[in-house]
This record gives sequence, structure tokens and C-alpha cells, in this order.
Amino acid sequence: MSKLLPPHGGKGLTCCLLEGKALADEKKKAEGLKKVTMSDRERGDLIMLGIGGFSPLTGFMTKADWKGVLDKFLLADGTFWPIPVTMSISKEDAAAIKDGEEIALVDKDNGEIMGTMKVTEKYGMDAAAKKYECEKTFMGEGTKTAADFWKIAEKDHPGVQMVMNQKDVNIAGPVKVLSEGEFPTKYAGIYMRPAESRKIFEERGWAEVAALQLRNPMHRSHEYLAKIAVEVCDGVFIHSLVGNLKPGDIPAEVRVKCIDVLVKKYFVEDKVLQGGYPLDMRYAGPREALLHATFRQNYGCSRMIIGRDHAGVGDFYGMFEAQTIFEKIPHPAEPGKALLCTPLKIDWTFYCHKCDGMASLRTCPHGKEDRVLLSGTALRKGLSEGAPIADHFGREEVLDILREYYKNLETKVEIKLHGAATGNTK
Repeated sequence: MSKLLPPHGGKGLTCCLLEGKALADEKKKAEGLKKVTMSDRERGDLIMLGIGGFSPLTGFMTKADWKGVLDKFLLADGTFWPIPVTMSISKEDAAAIKDGEEIALVDKDNGEIMGTMKVTEKYGMDAAAKKYECEKTFMGEGTKTAADFWKIAEKDHPGVQMVMNQKDVNIAGPVKVLSEGEFPTKYAGIYMRPAESRKIFEERGWAEVAALQLRNPMHRSHEYLAKIAVEVCDGVFIHSLVGNLKPGDIPAEVRVKCIDVLVKKYFVEDKVLQGGYPLDMRYAGPREALLHATFRQNYGCSRMIIGRDHAGVGDFYGMFEAQTIFEKIPHPAEPGKALLCTPLKIDWTFYCHKCDGMASLRTCPHGKEDRVLLSGTALRKGLSEGAPIADHFGREEVLDILREYYKNLETKVEIKLHGAATGNTK
């Protein structure tokens, strides 16, 4: 009997990825189906549907699911879910697809058929519907009104840009997944299915597992968060996004090298597992924190480390809004339908010269002038501009890897510092 939390939704891992003869037969059939291209985000979502990362989902959302998630954090059947998982097509393609018809889902970059889908519903997504989705998903405490939000959102928020650039019709229905793309080979040993991480946790005898979400190179604050989690749980799952990021973020293969050297030199290795997952960042702040906790439950984690400005971008969210949102979500009474992975809330962390070590706003009584404030954005900006990096910001072994990356980078993106990266705690 497993000691781990069960997968979200009460149905076990719902995996849509085919194997063996079923895979070969579906691939052959897919060649004769109408073909629809996917965005990068949709491709990552499809793979997560395939490997059980999005359990209990088995396909792209209906309008009732979409609306329920936005308005109440609930699927139409009453299961908790925080962010829409949708597939969009053009009006022309929608007109050519009949209800109940099967279609092939194609990678827009290389033409690979990634999956098939039985289209059970089509619903329009005009500008008003897209704006509604954006306001519900991406508008946080950093912008007080919708008018304030829209003054900057379409220019500065990559998640908003993704939604507003979607095609005009969403299609819903169950999927069969035929490929995990490049992830199993490009990130061999890092990319994992939920069944694989669960097996490792069980082999190690872990019951309480904390997940550390990473999209930046692992600096001293991340290291400190992970070590706090190791102290209070059986182990920590350092789980990096290996899908797409916004321009200026550091690619996954570089971040993986940074984590490797940190784990080998600064952690008890059998208390840490490194993994990767195939999604694109949505930069949805609080809602994305909930999504991270939801699919980490599927991976076998009972706690989700939530620090400052989790999954944020710019100044769209309050610094700890991603923590407080966990107190506001519904908890369905029906077994399996509530989110069971709980937040491990940690205050703003930094190196304090007077404390002579890592500390947080809860433990350090000293002033800002004594602290080395740690931010992935600030680190990227300093490295990109060739500026000196403050002592105790990161381990030298990690900084060496990052300096080498930036030295060989031909095109650099201007990186803006926002409130959560500058030490402004108000």
C-alpha cells in the first residue's frame, strides 16, 4: 500500500499515452485524419494529458469546464481545477470538422502527429471571451482594476499574449497521445512521468514529499527553500520546467547543469530527486501556483513549496498572493475531488551578513542594507549585462556555468527588474 497521496481526482493516474500495438494502430489511422496544428502551450498540455500529469483530465476542456474553472475553480463534475486546459482552432477549420469527428493534432514546428482527438464540442472564443479568461486567470493584486490591468497586460504579460493570440474556436474532447516529443531523449534521466517519480519515492520509503518549482537557475534562496523542505519532509523533488519560457529566461539544459552541480556538492543526494516536466510557463502567479500543486500531487508530492512571487511576472501579483490563494479555493467534499497537496509557505529569503547565513523576514531582525536579496530576475540581469554578482548570491560552481552560457550568447534580451526583484517589500 503506497504511503503517497493518491493522484488528483480520485481516478488514479489517467494516462492517455498509447503504447505497443494500440500506438501503432492509432498512428496509422491518424495519417488519414484531418490535421490541426497546436501551439507550443497546447503541445505541452497534450503531453501532460498523455503521461497522467493532468489527472483526472482525459482531454481538452468543454465550455462548461472552462467556465467552471474560471468562475469557481471547479470542473463541471465538481473536481477542483485552477486553470483552463484548452485547444483552439480557426473558424475555417472548425467549420470543416463535424461533431464526433476524430482529428490529428500536429506539432507546428516539425509536423509530427502528437495525438488524436475526438471532437465532442466546439465553442467560440471572441475577443470578449479571451479577455474574460485573461482577467480571471492572470489579474492579481498588482493591478487593482481591469482597466489598470489592460493598460499593461497585452504588452507585458506573456500569458495574456498567449491567450489573446489563440485562434477563435475552442474544441473539446478526449485525446489519445502518440508522442512525448523530444523530452524523453533530450532530457533523459530528468524528464519523468508521474508513475516514474512515484515509483522512486516509494522505493526510497518517502511519504511526505515537497516539490520545488524551478524556472530559473538554482540560486542560494532556492537551495535554502529545498533544505527547509528536507528538514520537515522525507525528501524534496526539484522539479524543473523543461518546456518553453519567455525571452531572456535561461534554457532548461543550462538550469539542469546548475541543479546537478548543486545536488552533488551541497545536498545529501538520497534526500533529493531532480525531475523535469514538459509544460510552457503561463506566468499566472497564484493560479499557476495552484496548478503546480495539482499536478505535483499526481507526481506523488504532498507539499508544494510556495515562496515569494511564485510563477509571477512583472508587478502583476502581490508578493505572497500565491500563498494566500490556497486559503480561498473550494474544497469539494466528494472523495478525490479536492486538492490534497498543501502549500509549504516560506517568507522572503536572503543572505544576511549580520546573521552570517541564509535567513528570512521571519527570522532576521536586520535591515535591508545587511541583506543580499536573491532574485532569479536580478541574477539574469546581472549576468546578461556582465555586472559583478554579489557575494552569497549563488554558489560559484553555478555562477561559472551561467557566466559561460552568457559569454556565448549571441543575442541578449533586455531584462527589466520589477518590484519583487528589487527588495521593495511594501
